[in-house]
Amino acid sequence: MSYMSGGYDAVVVGSGPNGLAAAITIAQAGRSVLLLEAADTPGGGARTAELTLPGFHHDVCSALHPLAVGSPYLSTLPLAEHGLEWIHPRYPVAHPLDGGSAAVLERDVDATAANLGDDAESYRNLMSSLVRDWSRIAVGAMGPLRPPRNPIAMGRFGLKALRSARGLADSWLRTEQARALFAGIAAHSVTPLEFRGSAAAGLVLQVAGHAVGWPMPRSGAQSLTDAMVSYLQSLGGEVVTGVRVDSLDELPQASAVLLNVGARELARIAGDRLPTGYRRKLDTFRYGPGVFKIDWALDAPIPWTAAECGEAGTVHLGGTLEEIADAEAAVWRGEHPERPFVLLAQPTMFDNTRAPSGKHVAWAYCHVPNGSDFEMTERIEAQVERFAPGFRERVLARSVMSPSDIEAYNANYVGGDIGSGANTLRQLFARPVSAIAPYRTPIKGVYLCSASTPPGAGVHGMCGYWAARDALKRL
Repeated sequence: MSYMSGGYDAVVVGSGPNGLAAAITIAQAGRSVLLLEAADTPGGGARTAELTLPGFHHDVCSALHPLAVGSPYLSTLPLAEHGLEWIHPRYPVAHPLDGGSAAVLERDVDATAANLGDDAESYRNLMSSLVRDWSRIAVGAMGPLRPPRNPIAMGRFGLKALRSARGLADSWLRTEQARALFAGIAAHSVTPLEFRGSAAAGLVLQVAGHAVGWPMPRSGAQSLTDAMVSYLQSLGGEVVTGVRVDSLDELPQASAVLLNVGARELARIAGDRLPTGYRRKLDTFRYGPGVFKIDWALDAPIPWTAAECGEAGTVHLGGTLEEIADAEAAVWRGEHPERPFVLLAQPTMFDNTRAPSGKHVAWAYCHVPNGSDFEMTERIEAQVERFAPGFRERVLARSVMSPSDIEAYNANYVGGDIGSGANTLRQLFARPVSAIAPYRTPIKGVYLCSASTPPGAGVHGMCGYWAARDALKRL
């Protein structure tokens, strides 16, 4: 394959949201950039495909995108001009409980609090100032460790976020509904709720739900990717798919190389060009639990017992805080919980472009030990059936992805870890190694811009943005 004679200012490897954000940032600065993707279509963790039956379009990984619409960088891009349309469900999140009730996260803090009984005032006190500070928190939290621009806002956030999710809930919340709602959102951290720092993910996502919602792109996650590709190309950036990069030596000439790959892939691609000491540090980078995912083609909506669940884009299935905490701790110990915590998305309740008329799609996943080959279909579907009796009767077809399938789909997801690294307190910032400039590798002109760098997992593009900013300083 021939590339531009004279080379490029930058070459980006990997077209997930971070790779695209890196390439766009370079192109916005008026520099020439080439984006290479191993798969036949761009997208990484933001792709949509017919996984079950013809006409049923499923998000292969991400589906709801609070951190995309709330990203300090992606939110500034003119993606609507390139075909992106956000759809906001009435409720960002619903969390059913046994007995037929459900806790719901509404966009409005007061409306959410009003349904939390004795926790109404406490919930307002916990959330209101954080929601007002959202734009400041987003800038401070979605980046490398550095002196905060907004120390007061970040101080208020940090006092709560650097605690354990269990500890925060015990201090602020008493009702089963409020505690379960926060526990389900905090469990997105894929760490035990007793771990220090596990409150951070819960607070960021819950505050984002109030501040910007948990929307989905019309027609699927691929629409976000396609809009970013279109904008990049409008800036003069080149995108080439079907090119697998196994060595830095295979790349065309460039002043900067930005790798949207995980820590393990960095070691493989860079090979002996990395110093031994740095490679040893990469070898100690810890991957988190994997996920076991199911996509369903359905002949009718999921028959939730709690009606509120039918109006939520995301539904968390796990019962009480205590039950969720037990399940997530078991996974961290290498066990497979009988009642796993299940994250479920039901996009066709709000977007009829995703399935034939009258039909629906949904996906769900649970956390499992890294690299697990344990079959979790029955346990996941039992959790859905628990809160939606008759669900199985509506299943037309299913597609199952085990951790090994997920890693085969994307080499960055080692052992099925879709976060490209465990979200321990240390690795929230020391990703993939402890460094003042975490995006720079020891190889001159080579940068890492994946979720294995701060701020970590999520469709926000900030890893790519910060890496590209660093590269532009040295170009």
